[in-house]
Amino acid sequence: MEEIKLDVQIRNEIGSGPIRKVRSAGFVPAIVYGGKKKPTAVKVDRRYFEKIRRQHAGGQLVFHINVLEGEKKLRDYSAIIKEEQHDVISNQIVHIDFNRISLKEKIEIKVPVSAQGEPVGVKRDGGSLDHVIWELDIVCLPTNIPQHIDIDVSALEIGDSIHVSDIKLPEGVETQHDPEAVVFHVVPPMKEEEPEEAEEGAEEPEVIGEKGEKKEEGAESGEAEKASEDKGETKKEEEKKE
Repeated sequence: MEEIKLDVQIRNEIGSGPIRKVRSAGFVPAIVYGGKKKPTAVKVDRRYFEKIRRQHAGGQLVFHINVLEGEKKLRDYSAIIKEEQHDVISNQIVHIDFNRISLKEKIEIKVPVSAQGEPVGVKRDGGSLDHVIWELDIVCLPTNIPQHIDIDVSALEIGDSIHVSDIKLPEGVETQHDPEAVVFHVVPPMKEEEPEEAEEGAEEPEVIGEKGEKKEEGAESGEAEKASEDKGETKKEEEKKE
């Protein structure tokens, strides 16, 4: 991997106020860490940096950073991106952390893993490809860092897996991952659960309305009988008096 030239301006102002001015002027505030030197506060031209990221989307980059003060060059060194901070709403880059490196010393870094092809178990048998490991920890010289690791999964059938030990890494690249760790796995299609049938002989629920009507009818009948009995007793008492 070749180094990408990146000119940055030294940043002497620290604090939230000056940082807002840096962003409004079209720059991204950044800090360069690592090595035996103190962290260096710099600012990066936003448009140029975003153009580089678009051209190398998804991959790790090695930069040759030239630290300038106006037109004057102060220092230079190789570096990689340690962390990018993005605005939660616009997703725009708001801060960058660089890490100084030596091109002659191996570094440990994460590289994205991507699947190539469509598995037989998916295309023919309706299974699903389970992507377990999305980034692989590798160790190599900065100039040997691959942009990404492509793995052919087209021969996988249902139940088949690709482990870390199955990956053929580029020359000069090693990994610290567990060799038995699963990277890709093809799982069978999910079975649809059939709805449970109602049990035979189950009693139908009573209709509240009908039950209420029967109750009211019974009440009216009882009241009528009671009224008739009271009328009969009253008539007997009158006959006795006579």
